[in-house]
Amino acid sequence: MKYKIEGGAFPVVICDLDQGERMVTEGGGMAFMSSQMKMETSTGGGLMKGLARTLSGESMFLNYYTAEAPGQSIGFASSFPGNIIPIKLNGTNTIIAQKTAFLASEEGVEISTHFRKSLATGFFGGEGFILQKFSGEGMVFLEIDGDTLEYNLEAGEKMIIDQGHLAAMDESVEFDIQRVKGVKNMLFGGEGLFLANVTGPGRVWVQTMPLSNFVNTILPFVNTD
Repeated sequence: MKYKIEGGAFPVVICDLDQGERMVTEGGGMAFMSSQMKMETSTGGGLMKGLARTLSGESMFLNYYTAEAPGQSIGFASSFPGNIIPIKLNGTNTIIAQKTAFLASEEGVEISTHFRKSLATGFFGGEGFILQKFSGEGMVFLEIDGDTLEYNLEAGEKMIIDQGHLAAMDESVEFDIQRVKGVKNMLFGGEGLFLANVTGPGRVWVQTMPLSNFVNTILPFVNTD
């Protein structure tokens, strides 16, 4: 499989497939495809796996697209202005991502749920207990809100991130939350009560415009009459 990402602020990843190669996406992720692509809908491993995905904000069903001839193409479009980041999984690395990050992947990628270990992190971490987990082998394409900044943290290196801006990270990165210090900072600082504290080693992806922030920005201008 070869791919290219086009489209600027409204990106699409275009995958060129040989005969027999297969891609996976959620319903609605496919934007266009060649005429000799076959679609099949499945829970992707049984009813329980499908139900588990719904807990992380994804659909119960996945669509599988198979090239039935050489030289077929399929495009998967982002649902919100932002970036599509490609990540290669080699069987040893695992990615943890925010809810609804999954756009598409090769068939060899395992999509599952990730439960945060810390009770406090689950309650105050901004996205609840359940995130998305990607393992296995193949390319996975994640949908990120706004622009994307990638940081590679050394072992023991720490970074503090607003909860909504933490888009994805290697599984090797430790994640916890910390309370904003100072009563005035908590009440008037505008950053909420808790921030994400990540510790390397591993990669961290930060998104510049979380969908929740975007909604809060435009909400005062929405006419509710």
